[in-house]
Amino acid sequence: MDKKRKTILTTIAIIAVVAIGFWGVDVEQGYYMVSDITASPNDHLGQKVNTMGVVKNGSLSISPEITTFTLVDAEDETYEIDVEYSADLPANLAEGKSISLTGTMVSETLIDAEQIVMGCPSKYSE
Repeated sequence: MDKKRKTILTTIAIIAVVAIGFWGVDVEQGYYMVSDITASPNDHLGQKVNTMGVVKNGSLSISPEITTFTLVDAEDETYEIDVEYSADLPANLAEGKSISLTGTMVSETLIDAEQIVMGCPSKYSE
């Protein structure tokens, strides 16, 4: 096999490995702040969204079937959106805690969450 043919086959193999590695990865979907979502809710309706914020104090309701709470923007608490979640809860979910979530925006004011990840507690305090 000549050098040119080996180079072409190697290039094709590398492209195939990269394509398989990115299969199913949504590279366009980043995290939105709650303020971004509430500023233009129609842009996100029916779509999967990743967002982060803080569980609003006084809003957390946990029942065997569903957990609901209001998520507020970490930088401006005037922006908020309701969340419904029916899967297993993270052990340390509590009001006032930072979270990230992935879910579907089912209305202008509601996200049906599929996954919740708690923010890491800081090792440092002032």
